Amino acid sequence: MNQEIYSKLKDIIKPYLPEDVNPESIEPQSHLVNDLNINSTHLVDIVLDVEDAFDITIEDDELNKMDTVAASIALIDEKLATR
Repeated sequence: MNQEIYSKLKDIIKPYLPEDVNPESIEPQSHLVNDLNINSTHLVDIVLDVEDAFDITIEDDELNKMDTVAASIALIDEKLATR
C-alpha cells in the first residue's frame, strides 16, 4: 500500500468524521460508511477533495469502488498511474 497516499487520504477524511469517531481509528480496512460513519454528503466532499489533492478525476461509476480506505487508495493509485 502506498503510505504517501494513505497519509494524505487520512488527512482528507479526518474533517468529515463525526464527533463520535476517533481519527486514529482510520485503518486501511475501515469502511467509510459502516466503520467511520461518514454520510453520503460528506462522501461527495471527500471525493472532491481527493480529486483536488491528487489532481485526478473520479468518474461517477467509480464512486462505489471507494467503499474502504484501502479500496480508495487503490483507485487513487490506479488513477495516478494512468495520468
